[in-house]
Amino acid sequence: MDIILASQSPRRRELLERMGVRDFRIVTPDIDEHMDRDLPPQELVGRISLEKALAVQEQEGNSPIIIAADTVVALDGAVLGKPADQLEAFKMLSTLSGCRHQVYTGVTVLRGEERYTVSEETTVTFRELTSEEIDRYIATGEPMDKAGAYGIQGYGALLVEGIQGDYYNVMGLPVCRLGCLLRQLGVDCLSLAAGQG
Repeated sequence: MDIILASQSPRRRELLERMGVRDFRIVTPDIDEHMDRDLPPQELVGRISLEKALAVQEQEGNSPIIIAADTVVALDGAVLGKPADQLEAFKMLSTLSGCRHQVYTGVTVLRGEERYTVSEETTVTFRELTSEEIDRYIATGEPMDKAGAYGIQGYGALLVEGIQGDYYNVMGLPVCRLGCLLRQLGVDCLSLAAGQG
């Protein structure tokens, strides 16, 4: 079975492998990931994930199963993308300090004309952060390529007081929802993990 992950993210690759899907290809979609700030975040990520999947399908044809995802952090409905520089990372983290915010990941799974797009929401609560802590976290380099300027799977775990929802969604791939979508296309992740697929 030909499965394509339309993402260069090492975290998404790792999560897909953890799901039991070990035989897949990486194809990077060539799209403009524009941020239409007028769209609600859950709609935005769904739309971008679909665009990514369709772009890869145009390159690779209708036979592969294509998995694409997009993740954003939102505070009070305002989308926080990846920081452009350390100053923007500092502003983002200062804004998130002591607050609850949402992480949305849109996932599209398609093969030929059959396609499914969903978005998953997880609420994350940050503890109060001092300026010094934010500076030290930025000095690790971790915030610079991540939506909302943090990674929950890394040093960013030290900032997170709690979550409601799918932890893996915050990493960029809602594993449970994706497993259900793949099953719709005949991919049983537990069978693959058990060596039966």
